[in-house]
Amino acid sequence: HLVGTAEPQPVTEVCLGCICQAVSGCKAGLQCDGDHCGLFHITWAYWADAGKPTINNQSPDAPDAYPNCTNDPYCAALAVQGYMRKFAQDCNGDGRIDCYDYMAIHKRGGYGCVGDLPFSYVNVFNQCVAAVANAQQYG
Repeated sequence: HLVGTAEPQPVTEVCLGCICQAVSGCKAGLQCDGDHCGLFHITWAYWADAGKPTINNQSPDAPDAYPNCTNDPYCAALAVQGYMRKFAQDCNGDGRIDCYDYMAIHKRGGYGCVGDLPFSYVNVFNQCVAAVANAQQYG
């Protein structure tokens, strides 16, 4: 639950977790590597499209605002939420916008989410969703 955010959060905790799992294995302590940072492998452009969320009320214009946010799991999740609020769409044509669509948007971007995704990425994502559904059903 996000304190002080009136905007709805389109992506569920479970969905965020499975996107994280598919992208990086959700390994704690991931920093910036090349053009992406953190557990969600967020680029500067993605962070900017997400509304440039920051931690500790840091100015979004500060030179380290982007890595500080995207390397922080909570702020990175806020960035994913902001990005999905902006780009939410039905990528697979099933008539609804759900976690699968968010996963596709995260991987392919807000303007190109229709099309093939890397098998290993989708496979890890699907296994995660199934495992969570299974745990909720029998938990």
